[in-house]
Amino acid sequence: MTSSDQHQAVRNEQGLVRQLSTAQQMMMALGGAIGTGLFLATGLSVGVAGPAIIVSYIIVAGISLLLGRALTEMAVAHPTAGAFGVYAGIYVSPFAGYAVRVSYWLMQVIATGGQLVAASIYMSYWFPQVPGAVWVLAFGTVLLYVNSRAVGQLGTIEYWLVMIKVVAVVVFVGFAALMLLGLTGEPAIGLQNITSQGGFFPFGVGGAWLGCCFVIYSFIGVEIVGVTSGEASDPARTIPAAMRRMVFGLSSIYIVTITLLIALKPWGELGVGESPFVTVLEGLGIPAAAGLMNFVVLSAALSSSNANLYIMTRTLFSLSRAGFVPTRLGAVTAQGAPVYALLVSGLGLGAAVIVRALWPDSAYVWFFGVALFGALFVWLMIFVTHIAFRASVRRGDPSGAASAGIPLASLAGGALIGAILVSTWWVPGLESTLVAGVPWLLVLGVGYKLSSATSSA
Repeated sequence: MTSSDQHQAVRNEQGLVRQLSTAQQMMMALGGAIGTGLFLATGLSVGVAGPAIIVSYIIVAGISLLLGRALTEMAVAHPTAGAFGVYAGIYVSPFAGYAVRVSYWLMQVIATGGQLVAASIYMSYWFPQVPGAVWVLAFGTVLLYVNSRAVGQLGTIEYWLVMIKVVAVVVFVGFAALMLLGLTGEPAIGLQNITSQGGFFPFGVGGAWLGCCFVIYSFIGVEIVGVTSGEASDPARTIPAAMRRMVFGLSSIYIVTITLLIALKPWGELGVGESPFVTVLEGLGIPAAAGLMNFVVLSAALSSSNANLYIMTRTLFSLSRAGFVPTRLGAVTAQGAPVYALLVSGLGLGAAVIVRALWPDSAYVWFFGVALFGALFVWLMIFVTHIAFRASVRRGDPSGAASAGIPLASLAGGALIGAILVSTWWVPGLESTLVAGVPWLLVLGVGYKLSSATSSA
C-alpha cells in the first residue's frame, strides 16, 4: 500500500470527537479487561496449574507488555478508532484488516452477551422474583443510551464504574494482608498454602504453561487503548502514558491478587462454593459480605459490558469506513457517536444472549471457542502487523514510526501467542478454540469476498 493509500485509510475514520484523557483511556481499557473472572472464576485456571498460576500471570503480563509497546508505536503513528484492524489492512493485506476487525467485533459481542447474562444473575440475589430477561433488557438499554452520548461523558461514567472494581481489589489486598499476618485477631495464615498441596508446581512446568491459556483471556483488553486513540485528546502524549499505566496496573492487580488468593485458601478449594473475596470479608466479620461482593461483581460486569460495547461500536464503525459493511454504519451524530454502528452492535448482543439462553451447553460452547480464537488471533495479528510496520520503515516509508529496527520483541510475542493458541488443544474445556477457529477463518474468507470493498484497507 502506498503512503497516499495509508493516509487515506486513516482519513476515512475521521468524524469521531477527541475528548478522552489519559486517565479515561486507561480506565476504559481496565474496564474491558477486569471482568467477573477476577472475582469468581479463579478455580478454572488454578485447577490447571496450582499455585504456579502465579507464574502464568507473570508470563502473560510480559506478553501484554510486548503487545502494548508494539501497539503504542503504531497508534501514535496512526491514531484511529479501527486501530490494529486498520494497521493490519495497511501493512499486511486488506483481508487481514477485514479479518482482524470482524473477529474482534464478534469476540466482543459474545463476551459482552455473557457479561449481561451474568449481571442478570447477580440481580436475582436481591430480586429473585424478577425474570433475568428483564435485567438483560434494562441494562442493555441503559448501556446503549450511555454509549450514544458524547465520548467524554462515556469516559467519565466508565471511569467511576472501573473505580469501584479497583477500590474493591485494593480493599481486598489490605484485608488479605492483615489475615496473612495475623493482625485480625485470628492466627496468622502465612504462606503455607502456596506450597502445602503438592508443592508450588503440582502439575509441573507444563501446568504453568497451560495456565496461560486461561490467564490470557483475563488480559484481553490491553489493546483497547489502541482503539481509544481515535478519540484521544492528544494521541502522541496520552496513548503511551495510558498504555504504560494500563499494562503495569493490570499486571499488578492480577499478580498481587492471585498470590493473596492462593495464600489465603488451599488452592484446591478456590472457586468452590463461593467467591474467595466473600470468604475474606466474612473472615473479618464484615456484615453483609455477600451483598457487598454481589454489588462489586455486578459493577464489574456492567463496566466490562460498557467498555466492550464502546469497542464493538468503534470496530463496526471502522469496518464501515473501510467499505466492508454498509456506509450508514459509519455515520456519526453531532456529538461524534457512531449511533447506527451502536444499534447494530446492540442487536448482536441480543442475539448472543438468546443463543446463550437457548443452548448454554452446545452452540454457545462453539461461540466461546470462536471468541477465544478471535482474541488470540487479534493479538497474534498485532504482532505480525508491527513486524510489517517496521519493515515498511526499513524500505523507506516512514509512516510516522519511531524506529526502523527489527522488532525482536514482536517476533517473540507472536511466537508465544502462537504457542498458546496451539496449547489450548490440551486444556480441558478449551479444545473448541482450534476446532472453531478453522471454520471461522473460512467464513471470514467468504465474507471478505462478498464484501463491497475487497481492495480497501
